[in-house]
Amino acid sequence: MCNSDDVEVYFCDELTEEFIRIASYEKIRKYATVERMAQTLDLMKTSCILSSIENKVVSSGLRDANDLYLLALADTVSADFILTGDKDLLSLQSYYATKIVTYKQFEAIINA
Repeated sequence: MCNSDDVEVYFCDELTEEFIRIASYEKIRKYATVERMAQTLDLMKTSCILSSIENKVVSSGLRDANDLYLLALADTVSADFILTGDKDLLSLQSYYATKIVTYKQFEAIINA
């Protein structure tokens, strides 16, 4: 998806930091090797668009305040979608004009 002409994928320093932190968890290493995680991080840096968050989100009804940066990123880049598996984010369903969906839901939307 990062190499698609039809889709722009954004990330921020905060997302990179969270990816690195989560990738170090033993339970994650059961599903993905260190090499695969490094490849994914490299793909993010070479094929996705790095953006700095312009405005912080203070309140959104989101239970996990550590995920507020994702809403702020979506607001900064005027994202149409946030793709996530995070149940707290998914429970919001949207943030202003940004729809919050799983990757599978997104695939169904763009392939419809």
